[in-house]
Amino acid sequence: MRVDLNCDLGESFGRYTLGLDEEVIKYVSSANVACGMHAADPTVMAQTVRLAKAAGAAVGAHPGFADLQGFGRRNMDLAPAELHDLVLYQLGALDGFCRAAGIRLAHVKPHGAMYNMAVKNAALAEAICRAVRDFDPGLPILAPGGSELQRAAAEHDLPFICEVFADRAYQADGTLVPRKLPGAMITDEDEAISRVIRMVQEGKVRALSGEDITVKAESVCVHGDSPKALAFVQKIRAALLDAGIEIKRGGREND
Repeated sequence: MRVDLNCDLGESFGRYTLGLDEEVIKYVSSANVACGMHAADPTVMAQTVRLAKAAGAAVGAHPGFADLQGFGRRNMDLAPAELHDLVLYQLGALDGFCRAAGIRLAHVKPHGAMYNMAVKNAALAEAICRAVRDFDPGLPILAPGGSELQRAAAEHDLPFICEVFADRAYQADGTLVPRKLPGAMITDEDEAISRVIRMVQEGKVRALSGEDITVKAESVCVHGDSPKALAFVQKIRAALLDAGIEIKRGGREND
């Protein structure tokens, strides 16, 4: 049994530092790197790609809405054509830094509100997957199993990686509890660990409403901007290995 352990990184901007990227990168197998819209700037992107390469972590694009002030977590009403172009723009930007570092993009994971909206909205999911296909049809999408993103990826013959979250609560329909609601974030380390192990081994997680729901855990996400991100990723990694679960970078390998 194996699983990818991913984290959203490279979300600093200019003089503002967010997250403990240099520490967290040591414990994850994949990094979702912000592409300059919801967070990051060219220098941060270049530094994060080099950091991930040195750590042996896969580099994935983490495109988001053009909303620095809201960190990409506010819904935006974009036409599918606009969203396609926004995603394509960000893929090209991060790919330039990957090429300069001598590595290839390994996957694409939409960020924040873009991710949550596309999980349910078929038109937005199609726009994102079409942008990925237009950029590189061999690039996997990282998103929840059973989502509109998975369906759109299949329609465009894109590889797909099913993702679950270590530090987020789930609703009964398998979507994440909105951050503005109580209980949306899992802050207890022991609870996060037990949930992750169960999701990987059993394909189940307890929803906030109390019932078990089915998930597919090919990659586990820990948010890099969480105050407990470093402690979470250290302990989750150790617990996975103790349970006999191999941690292996997800997405496409470098040739």
